[in-house]
Amino acid sequence: MNFRVTAAGLSILVSVLLAPQASAVDLPAVKVSSSNKVLSCVTPGRLMAFLKTRNDKLDARFSEIASDYMRYGEELNMRWDYAFFQMLLETGNLKFGGDVKPAQNNFAGLGATGNGERGESFKDVPTGVRAHLEHLIMYTGEKVANPVAERTRKVQEWGVLTEWQKTLKGPLTFAQLAKKWAPPARKYALEIEQVAENFADGPCKASDPQPELVAAVRAGKSGAKDAAKAVPAPDVAAAPVTDVATPGIELAKRANDDARAEGTGKRSALGAGGVAKAAAADAKAAQAKAGDRKAGDRKAGDDKAKPYALLNAPKPELDPAVTAKPAEAAMPSVTKVAAGSAAKGAKPVAVACKVFQASYGGAKTVIIKAVANDVTQYTVLDVNEGSEAREADAYIAAYAPGGKQVGEFKTQNMALDKAFELCPEG
Repeated sequence: MNFRVTAAGLSILVSVLLAPQASAVDLPAVKVSSSNKVLSCVTPGRLMAFLKTRNDKLDARFSEIASDYMRYGEELNMRWDYAFFQMLLETGNLKFGGDVKPAQNNFAGLGATGNGERGESFKDVPTGVRAHLEHLIMYTGEKVANPVAERTRKVQEWGVLTEWQKTLKGPLTFAQLAKKWAPPARKYALEIEQVAENFADGPCKASDPQPELVAAVRAGKSGAKDAAKAVPAPDVAAAPVTDVATPGIELAKRANDDARAEGTGKRSALGAGGVAKAAAADAKAAQAKAGDRKAGDRKAGDDKAKPYALLNAPKPELDPAVTAKPAEAAMPSVTKVAAGSAAKGAKPVAVACKVFQASYGGAKTVIIKAVANDVTQYTVLDVNEGSEAREADAYIAAYAPGGKQVGEFKTQNMALDKAFELCPEG
C-alpha cells in the first residue's frame, strides 16, 4: 500500500487530542507483569466457546484464532486476552460487514481509514493476529523490529505516537489505548470492558471444552490436528477426577493508573477504520451496568461493583482438620490439561503419564505426582499461600492416594512447563 501524507496531514495525526471516556473504565496494562497477568481461566477453548455464542455461523477459517492470540501474545508478553476482546469488537465477532473483508485477515482494521479504504491484507490468520498484537505493542513505546504490518512500520518511522507517549505515566493501559485508537468513540473502552465481563460471567466460570489446546500452544504446535497428536485421549477408567466448573474468577489486582490523556479531536486512524456494528449491543449493556459508577466509588471487597479487571478470586476455606479428614476439604476445580474427551465408543489410548490441572483458587502452584493403573499422573494444583501443604495433602488424600508433592512454583505457567517436561507425552 502506498502512503501519501502531507506535512499538514502528519501534523494533524501527531497532534490529535483525545476525547474523554463516558465514564471511568478500569482496564489492565497492555504488557504483562508480575501483577498483571492473563487470567488462568482464559484458554483458547473457552475463548472459542465464547466467540461461538456471539457468532453461530463462524467461518471455519477462524476455528483456531484463539490459539494464535495465545501463542503470539505469550511470545510478546502482553495481555492477549484483552487483545482478543478488542478483536471481537473491531470485527463484529468476526462477522465483519464493513470495509474490511474476512479474507484480508485484518483483525484490527489496520490501515482501514474509512470511505471504502479496506486497509491491509495478510496472508493467513496467524499472520493477521501477529500484526494486530504488534500494533498494540507499538503503542506502548516498545520498538517493533520488522513488523508484519506496513501500517505499524510507517507509524514508527513517522514518530506519530512519540509526543503522545511522552504524556503517559506508567505502563500503557487498554483504557488509555482506547482513547488514542478511537477518539470519537467515547464508549470504546467501556465496550471492551463489557465484552470482557460477558466472558467472565460465562465461559470463564465453566470447564474448558478443549483443554488440549493449551498444551498444544505451549508445545509449539498449531492447529487442531497437531493438538490431537500432541495430546492423547485420556484413559477414562484411570482418570482420578472429572471436570467440574471453576469456582469463581481468578484474577490478580493491578494498580489503577490515574494518568489519563484527555481532550477532544478526530480519530487518528492509527488503528481500525471503525467500531463494528455488533459493539452497539455491548455498549448499551455496559452503559446500563455502569450507571453512575466512578473509579473511586468502589469499596474494598465489594466484588459486585468491580469490573472484570479488578475482581478477586474467592478463596475456599478448608476445614482446620483437613489433614485428618481430607475428603471434607473444599473440592478443587479440576481440568484435564493433557487430554480432551475420548470419542464416544473409542478405546482409551494407553499412555505412560498424564497431566491434569486442579485449583483451590490460590495464586501459588504445586505439582502432585501419583500413580494409578500403571499411569503416572502429574497434577498442577493451584493452592493458597500459607495453606500450600495442607491443601496439597488434602488433594493427595482425596484424589491421588499414595501421591507426593514434587515441586512448588510461583506461577501456574511455570508449573505447567515443568509438568510437561516431566511428562512430554502429556
